[in-house]
Amino acid sequence: METDTLLQTDDKRTNNHKNRKFTSGKITDDEEMIDLTDARDNLENVNDRSRGSTNLMDSLDDLPPGIGTYEDFHTIDWLRDISRDRLRRRILQKKRSNSCLDKLKRAHDAWSGWLCVVCVGISAGIFAGLIDIGASWMTDLKEGICFEAFWLNKEQCCWGANYTTFDSEKGCLQWHQWPELFGAGGDKGTQYTIRYVMYVMWAMLFATLAAMFVRVFAPYACGSGIPEIKTILSGFIIRGYLGKWTLIIKSVCMMLAVSAGLSLGKEGPLVHVACCCGNIFSYLFPKYSKNEAKKREVLSAASAAGVSVAFGAPIGGVLFSLEEVSYYFPLKTLWRSFFCALTAAFILRSINPFGNDHLVMFYVDYNNPWHIVELIPFILIGAFGGIFGAIFIKFNIMWCRFRKNSKLGQYPITEVLIVTLITAVVAFPNPYTRMNTSELIKLLFSQCGPEDDMNLCDYYNRTYTDASSNVQIASIQDGVKTALWQLSLAVLFKLVITIFTFGIKVPAGLFIPSMAVGAMLGRIIGIAMEQIVLQLQNTPLDICTARQQCITPGLYAMVGAAAALGGVTRMTVSLVVIMFELTGGLQYIVPLMAATMTSKWVGDAFGKEGIYDAHIHLNGYPFLDSKSEFQHSTIAHDVMRPRRSEPPLSVITQDSMTVDDIETLLKETDHNGFPIVVSMESQYLVGFVLRRDLSLAIGNAINNVEGIVSASPVYFSSNVPVTTSVRGGPSPLKLRKIIDLAPVTVTDQTPMETVVEMFRKLGLRQTLVTHNGRLLGIITKKDVLRHVAQLENQDPDSILFN
Repeated sequence: METDTLLQTDDKRTNNHKNRKFTSGKITDDEEMIDLTDARDNLENVNDRSRGSTNLMDSLDDLPPGIGTYEDFHTIDWLRDISRDRLRRRILQKKRSNSCLDKLKRAHDAWSGWLCVVCVGISAGIFAGLIDIGASWMTDLKEGICFEAFWLNKEQCCWGANYTTFDSEKGCLQWHQWPELFGAGGDKGTQYTIRYVMYVMWAMLFATLAAMFVRVFAPYACGSGIPEIKTILSGFIIRGYLGKWTLIIKSVCMMLAVSAGLSLGKEGPLVHVACCCGNIFSYLFPKYSKNEAKKREVLSAASAAGVSVAFGAPIGGVLFSLEEVSYYFPLKTLWRSFFCALTAAFILRSINPFGNDHLVMFYVDYNNPWHIVELIPFILIGAFGGIFGAIFIKFNIMWCRFRKNSKLGQYPITEVLIVTLITAVVAFPNPYTRMNTSELIKLLFSQCGPEDDMNLCDYYNRTYTDASSNVQIASIQDGVKTALWQLSLAVLFKLVITIFTFGIKVPAGLFIPSMAVGAMLGRIIGIAMEQIVLQLQNTPLDICTARQQCITPGLYAMVGAAAALGGVTRMTVSLVVIMFELTGGLQYIVPLMAATMTSKWVGDAFGKEGIYDAHIHLNGYPFLDSKSEFQHSTIAHDVMRPRRSEPPLSVITQDSMTVDDIETLLKETDHNGFPIVVSMESQYLVGFVLRRDLSLAIGNAINNVEGIVSASPVYFSSNVPVTTSVRGGPSPLKLRKIIDLAPVTVTDQTPMETVVEMFRKLGLRQTLVTHNGRLLGIITKKDVLRHVAQLENQDPDSILFN
């Protein structure tokens, strides 16, 4: 029989598993789990004790540590953990009237969830503020340094200069650029060369440090983290992925990777950082630390806080958690997620990392109206975003699969350095690829004003009567033409280099690079629309009045950013809310909705998977997507194990096996659990026991309970013959408390459509198959995933884990 056994054929995960400090005989903090059994067992404790079975493990306190926990790279049992939490609450409810201490424990249990999410929100906001400040300082370090206070970035360095005005290109007198420090003088060629060389050198240094820190201290700190967060929230166990070392290294290396100028962002990894905070704080509250299902409620709230601090969008963060990453999202988790996201946003606003009283760098301050005719170019931008997303997903997955299956995956630091060198060398000549990506998006979202002398605002004979009013529409000059071809080259470069960057072994988010590509494309289309409308003036097709600026290129950049991000991630509702919270442009919801839906439709025409789902399948994680539909006519008998050509199902009888028989079964098989039947002949089902629980219970009994030997009979029933001990034979071992007496079962004729829905909605780990009440086989989550992959003409062996 093949159950959901652990397959570690992926070299990367095998190495990560070996590097982590895990000893099979010891239970670490991450593995502690409460074991509150069925309420009927609590009522039977008195009866069992009255029978004189002193060697029987028949009370909760007698259960060995580790019972009810899960192995690494395994799936949790949602039903069991949720039922245990309900029993825990019932026990507290019964004890509430006993004493003041019991009432206090009940009150603490009630508000501990809110206290936990508050702590998570505060820590997420602090980490986000520190990361924003550090990334900004190190990014400016590639251009120069502030001598008076080296810890200040370029803009902050010039705040204290009362007699200077800030120049975004040159800075101020207090800011010293590298050519100035090297004494380049007035030779522009020498100055350009020094800036070029220093830019590349700093980029290589930052990338080297980031790759080495990840490689040595926290291999799980690489990448975006969102695919793994989705998998963990669906019930998968990845030990160490949300640990303290991952939190520290990811926070530091995120700043280094962004400062290196790589085509990546820090917004996606902030979700991973916030979930690390959620996991760490959950261990301070027993009802979360000892229950994996409950812990995922905290992680759902933490993911909402991560998006909240990444984009300054608390509501968007909650919707992102609900739409994109969470698997189990009850109503109380919705409330706590909103409170956690609100707390995180408030802390970040208090830190004010950008110094502009906003949570993000690209906040728009215009409210120009848009015309219904503009929906046509908005929909066109959405189509471009969907095409961009489809192209990016296809080629990025192809490259990641090549990296995984070739020798390139054995040299992660070398790959990072090569990508960084190419990015720095090619990006520096173009000002739109050289600048920080967040600053680029801010520039593209902005509206030209009287103080702007950049190429994007080089219009012919444009006059400004009032700085706060709409500007006149005008024809473009050479500066805008130069900016257009530079933006076109930047779009192509960003598309290509991001394909190779997303997936390297440094913290790498995808939100900002995708938004940058869409914003550049949208700005190009916006300028084109502006000039078309200018040419149609005084014609029946004229939509402008009084020569005011009825076309806002910054709005097109905003719509393009949403379309590109939607094409890559396939988000819809949460993306629209994030965008209007991000920019403050509430009146632009309709254009954002039109572009986002068009982007999703066009992207789905090329492939249903977003980038995160594609990486989940690439890594072989056992993720059963609740949004997909099963439309095949197979039945449970077609999927269950064992098959006709396989050995019979390994089972345990309830009262006819000894300790030695069970130890032999554990040695000869590698199944994660065993059905318990009345007898080998009848095959009537009694329950189900996990391999880990069975092994721990027997090992603890042999070591700690007097009289338990290899010949001791093992009973999984409530009735133990008293004559066994009276006759002087080996002491019996009762293990009824560790079994699941109500396993989920289906008949062999149950349609697989129903079985798949049960696995999705109930979060099952396995289900037993019966025929006329007798045990026939078993279906695990891995069996379901492999069956779905096979029916969709995919490789069923791509599902690597349990």
